Amino acid sequence: MNEKKKLTLKDIGKELGISVSTVSRALKEHPDIAQETIKLVKEYAESHNYVPNLLAVNFRKNRTFNIGLIVPELVHHFFSTVISGAISEANKQGYNLMVSQSNDILKDEVLASRAMLNSSVDGLLISISNETHEGKHIMEFLEEGKPVVQFDKITDELPTPKVIVDDFNGAYGAVNHLITEGFTKIAHIRGRRDVKNASERCEGYKKALEDAGLEQQGYWVKVCVKISEQEGYDFTKELMEGENPPNAIFCITDLVALGSMRYLKENNYNIPKDIGIIGFSNWMLSKVISPRLSSVEQHGFQMGVESTKLLLEMIKNHDVESNQTVELKTELIVRESSQLSQL
Repeated sequence: MNEKKKLTLKDIGKELGISVSTVSRALKEHPDIAQETIKLVKEYAESHNYVPNLLAVNFRKNRTFNIGLIVPELVHHFFSTVISGAISEANKQGYNLMVSQSNDILKDEVLASRAMLNSSVDGLLISISNETHEGKHIMEFLEEGKPVVQFDKITDELPTPKVIVDDFNGAYGAVNHLITEGFTKIAHIRGRRDVKNASERCEGYKKALEDAGLEQQGYWVKVCVKISEQEGYDFTKELMEGENPPNAIFCITDLVALGSMRYLKENNYNIPKDIGIIGFSNWMLSKVISPRLSSVEQHGFQMGVESTKLLLEMIKNHDVESNQTVELKTELIVRESSQLSQL
């Protein structure tokens, strides 16, 4: 190894075939680490002139009491509620929250995460961009002994804890509600195929139709890229002007559902008499538009609280190896846009 380069925990772990967390704990003589491992790590560190990073090695006394949070969009209703929950819990435990957004672009997420790392945050909360898959830039936190918790939009490629909602059953319940209300030709404007929560919602949609014995048409499933209101408008136009239009649409988010409703209103469709609409995320707007939009509540504030609790517990325990998944239950909020039975 080139001795001119500053030796890191990652370097030691790679040479000895052990994790960064084990190296860190061995240097602190943590009681959970075997004496042989402690001796091995310390001897290697000493013989290679390892100079400890005070923030990483003396974790307890040198915390910055700042944690980072990166979301795709700051102005998104769901993410704003997550941020509120995270701030509430962080402040309660004496921490500050540094917030940034990725704009759902990998390049911007990399820049934001490295800015957080350079600011010496004690850990990171992140909802990954649509373009993030492997997340090497996120692994840099773990390599520095800093824990990471993923929430909402996640990748299984990263060995970190995850806080998610039950997207499959949330979608299943939404579509089953439409079926119970008498809708039989149900379309789905879904999210990107390479995004985990979008795929879970689509699977829930398909399973509800299958269990009810209803027809499934490939052309009734439209795939968003930007998850935008305009995509909701454009895809609803395609669906309704096709040869076999649906009589209900389940949308990946409320924002997409708003675009769908805008097209339907402009073209004199009665909601829900002619076509039912249901969204996902329960935005504030869904309660005030006419007709009010049925939606699936994701409990964003609770997600922010639970994600922050988990991260701060990991910081307290010097833990970067936890890989648990916390799943929050969704709640179907039924309003006029899907209630044929109330006509």
